[in-house]
Amino acid sequence: MRIGELAKRTGVSPRSLRYYEDQGLLTSTRSNAGQRHYSDAAVQRVSLIRQLFDAGMSSRVIATVLPCVDIPGDLDVAEETFTAMMRERDRIDADIAHLIETRDALDTLIRANSRHRAELSTTPEPAAQST
Repeated sequence: MRIGELAKRTGVSPRSLRYYEDQGLLTSTRSNAGQRHYSDAAVQRVSLIRQLFDAGMSSRVIATVLPCVDIPGDLDVAEETFTAMMRERDRIDADIAHLIETRDALDTLIRANSRHRAELSTTPEPAAQST
């Protein structure tokens, strides 16, 4: 199938499909006119790539994980894939910890602002000076 058909069947833009190919995540053959042609298995591959992106993986990490799908019986590949996924999970955990710290700092500022606003609303207005 050509790129437009794959895009339609997967809901992924042709631009993204070309990007996947540029990153080595997806392969195609070329016609004499240079048009990309994909096998029917590309639909499932694109679905897997999307799942991996949705899991927060970069294209670089996905490229290290996909060989586990391509060579499912190779223990070394399975170990490398496991290591890559654990490294990504650790990265995500670190990102979450940083976001929690950032939220806590913002909560401190919000409490300080709330106290300040409460003080301003209870402070009497200065009396107008008569001339």
